[in-house]
Amino acid sequence: MDSYIGKLFGLKSESDLLLILNSTQVSYESISVFDIFKIGVGPSSSHTLGPWKAALQFLATQKQNNTLQNIRQLSVLLYGSLAKTGVGHGTDVAVMLGLSGEDPETFDVNEIQNSIDRLNTDKMMWLDHEVEIEFDPAQHIQFLYEESLPFHPNAMTFLVTYDDGETIADTYYSIGGGFVVKEEKNDLNLRTQQLPFPIDKSSDILHWCIKTGLSIAEVVMENEHAWREEVETRKGILRIWQVMKDCIYRGCHIEGVLPGGLQVSRRAAQLNKKLIQEKPYTDFESWLLAIRSGGQQFKYILDWVSCFALAVNEENASFSRVVTAPTNGAAGVIPAVLMYYITFCDGYEEDKIIRFVLCASEIGCIFKKGATISAAMGGCQAEIGVSSAMAAAALCESLGGTPNQALQAAEIAMEHHLGLTCDPVGGLVQIPCIERNTMGAIKAITAAQLALQSNPYDAKVSLDKVVNTMWQTALDMNHKYKETSDGGLAVQVSLSLPEC
Repeated sequence: MDSYIGKLFGLKSESDLLLILNSTQVSYESISVFDIFKIGVGPSSSHTLGPWKAALQFLATQKQNNTLQNIRQLSVLLYGSLAKTGVGHGTDVAVMLGLSGEDPETFDVNEIQNSIDRLNTDKMMWLDHEVEIEFDPAQHIQFLYEESLPFHPNAMTFLVTYDDGETIADTYYSIGGGFVVKEEKNDLNLRTQQLPFPIDKSSDILHWCIKTGLSIAEVVMENEHAWREEVETRKGILRIWQVMKDCIYRGCHIEGVLPGGLQVSRRAAQLNKKLIQEKPYTDFESWLLAIRSGGQQFKYILDWVSCFALAVNEENASFSRVVTAPTNGAAGVIPAVLMYYITFCDGYEEDKIIRFVLCASEIGCIFKKGATISAAMGGCQAEIGVSSAMAAAALCESLGGTPNQALQAAEIAMEHHLGLTCDPVGGLVQIPCIERNTMGAIKAITAAQLALQSNPYDAKVSLDKVVNTMWQTALDMNHKYKETSDGGLAVQVSLSLPEC
């Protein structure tokens, strides 16, 4: 492996890195609920949010080194999966907004197109709103479709020339879920905050729950204290829920065609109209009451769960504000299942919502540490599969399930997503991604119910075994089924796309 990390540790792939992370010689990785759930902009956490954050990290490094003012020329190289599906995912757009110093959590998404139009017209960029340089997107952002760095498929390099003629190459990897690793000697970018209940595997969660008598959500809350006071954690989670809620409501009331050229029609708004019929409402609260008044019939609930998931991912595909859960491509699963819990299972209380999110986050951490949450590394099983497992465990525990049952629910959900490929048509997070979120949500609910009606001690497969199996499946999977648009539906479906 040619990277600094590879030279230092003899790594050949991310699987080698995982061996290091799990070894006793390197501190375990500490992941917070706010690492798993990030507020950002669609359509992809790996290909949009990650590159955006990488650009911000690049700026921060330049400012730290007091070299930002000295930059004369800057180019960005996008490798592998970032190149192949970068246009559809807005990777170039994200990089430019990041280099401009915009925050993906707060930037007005309605201004994205105007900002990019100005850059394309002026061919000038203000780095971090401070330093103006010549920057022609067509020239200074290069899509290297046939080149890939061995550490991870989602690689990008910032090539810098300073006023004195010195040049540097700064490389970053977007490893899934908005997580970014910088290629830098002696820096694996691991957060090693000491937690009261360190967790690497599901067996660790179970150990702490049995030893303390706490639920999964309660153990996670105790760990979050290592970063901040409980009141701040609660406040942050409720903000995450607010963004999810706004996204669902907004997506259920916007009609039209999704951007990108596939001419995919939005369906959530039409489904909402059909299901709500003529019931009056003016805001989210009255809308929720109108939905509840429709009853508890299975088909009715099934349609609403699908509607919630469709709404979020149609918003995600429209470069709108969403929450990575744990990724953007799978952003609709957990909000849809949480809305199901809130709407049809009496879960509309702040404490219940907070516990749901906390429990879900730990399952996501387990998969990130033991496998991957990057579709470019593991296919769609790493996105929809993980989100479904997260939602299943959270719903199961929220409905009164034991920690054992919640972990069993996560295992069931992932077991039935194993091998799911990532084959986005046209490189866009639309076909089949949007519908897959509805499937992931329904599977999560089914898995939770199965676990609640089962004795987990009779289970033949543990969650840890499924995590290991998922990672081995990812390693064995042909690369063209890992978010490249080189296989599967992406090559079977013939659609006329405009030139990019």
